[in-house]
Amino acid sequence: MKNPQTSITLTHVTLYTDETGVSQFREDLIPLTEGSEQVTLSALKGSGGFQLRQSPVGFKSEFHCTDKPQFVFILSGEMEISLQSGQSRFFKPGDYFFSADCLPSDTLFDSRVHGHKSRQVGGDPLTTLFVRSEKE
Repeated sequence: MKNPQTSITLTHVTLYTDETGVSQFREDLIPLTEGSEQVTLSALKGSGGFQLRQSPVGFKSEFHCTDKPQFVFILSGEMEISLQSGQSRFFKPGDYFFSADCLPSDTLFDSRVHGHKSRQVGGDPLTTLFVRSEKE
């Protein structure tokens, strides 16, 4: 059933690679055009599977790029994503973002220029759900 209220949207953060190969944040809108007046939904999107991950207190990664675009949902704990520019964002339970900072296949990864790093924040382990995007 189509929702007649086509102006309703949901905003989410996207982590992407710009035209120079540098990871950036942007906010994207997802139109909620399905459902009813009581329950608005986005269009159904395909997925390529999911993984659950538990990161212990103190976890932190090195700079890296996303292998395949995926939604990352924070189930418990807190996560910080930091970019090469020094910009960072924190994500708490109930937050999510679309991680799509993939390098073009002909680009050699340079940890001084490319990617993002993540870390667990606070006293609780970080539990995340990764849902692979069907779109590459």
